[in-house]
Amino acid sequence: MKLQVQVSSMKDNYNRRIANWLYIGAACIIIQILLGGITRLTGSGLSITEWKPLLGSIPPLNESEWQASFDRYKQIAQFHLVNSHFTLEDYKSIFFWEWFHRNWARLLGVIFVLPLTYFLITKQISRTLVFPLIILLSLGLLQGVIGWIMVRSGLNDTDIRVNHIRLSIHFFTALILLCYTLWIAFSLSFRDIHMRHRVKYPMLNIIVLGFLCIQMVYGAFMAGTNAALAAITWPDMNGSFIPKAVRSRPVNLTSMTSDLLSIQFIHRNLAYLITILVIILYFRTYSWKINKRLSMIRMMPLLLVTSQCMLGIITLVSSIHPDHKIYALLHQSTGIMLMASLLLTQFMNMKRH
Repeated sequence: MKLQVQVSSMKDNYNRRIANWLYIGAACIIIQILLGGITRLTGSGLSITEWKPLLGSIPPLNESEWQASFDRYKQIAQFHLVNSHFTLEDYKSIFFWEWFHRNWARLLGVIFVLPLTYFLITKQISRTLVFPLIILLSLGLLQGVIGWIMVRSGLNDTDIRVNHIRLSIHFFTALILLCYTLWIAFSLSFRDIHMRHRVKYPMLNIIVLGFLCIQMVYGAFMAGTNAALAAITWPDMNGSFIPKAVRSRPVNLTSMTSDLLSIQFIHRNLAYLITILVIILYFRTYSWKINKRLSMIRMMPLLLVTSQCMLGIITLVSSIHPDHKIYALLHQSTGIMLMASLLLTQFMNMKRH
C-alpha cells in the first residue's frame, strides 16, 4: 500500500511538471501569435523574401549583407507600390519584426523539443502521452510550413500583402496548436476536480466554440483585407444596419470571403451572437458556483467576451488613427484568451464524476 502511494505521488509530480511545461509552451505560442499580429500591423511580413529554417536565424551582419537583403525586397510589389520611399534604415525597422517572429518560432521548437527529450529519457512521460506529444510537435512543424506558404503568396510583382485566406489558415492552425497544447495540459492539471454538476445543455459550449472559430477566421479576414476601413461607424454600418451594397450582392463564398463590407458585416454580427450565447452559457453553469475554481472558470468567458466586444468597437472606430494598432493587438489577444477560457469550460464539462 505504501509503495502504491509513493508511485501515485511520483506520477502526480511528473504530471505537474509536464503540465507546467505545456502551459509555458502555450504562453509562448500566444506570444508568437501576437508577434504575428505586430508583424502584420507594421507591414513587416514580406520584408524577408527567403526561407532558411536554420541559417535564417542569423540577421545580416554587415552593410553589404543588409543591402543585398534590401535589394531582394525591392523586387516585390510591396516595395514598388507602397514602400518605394524606403531607405535602408526604414527597411531594417520592418525586417526586425519579421525576423523576431521567425526566431520566436525557432525558440518555440527548442522549448518543446528539449524538455520533451529530457522527459522521455528520464521516463517521466507515460506511454499514453507519447503519441499526443508527437502530434503536438508535428502540428508545430506544419505551422512553420504554412507560414512560409502564406508569405510566398505576397512575394510577387502584383500583391502588396499576403493572401488573406492563407493568412487566416496560418492564424487558425496556430489556434489549433494552442488549443491542443492546452487540452493536454488541462488533462494533467485538473484531475483533482470531480464534476458533480454539468451544463444543462452540454452542446451549447461546443456551439459557442464553433461560432468563435468562425469568428476568429473572420477576424483574420478583417486584418488581412483592412475591411474595417469599409465602414468605421458603429452601431450602424455607414448609416444602416445592413448596408445596401451587402443586400444587393449574392450570398456566395466569394462575397463572404472577399467583399470587405460583407466580411465586416459577418464579423460584427457573429460578435453579437457569441456574446448572447456566452451569457446563456454563464447561466447554464450556475451550479458551478459550489467550487471556487469552477466559479472562476465559469466567470472568465463572460468577462472576456464583454471586453472583446468593447475592444472590437474601439478598434473599428479608431481604424483611421495611428493608435488603432494597440487596440487591434489587444482585441486579438482577448479573442485568444476567450477561446482558451471556453476550451477550459468544455474540458470541465466533459470530465467524468
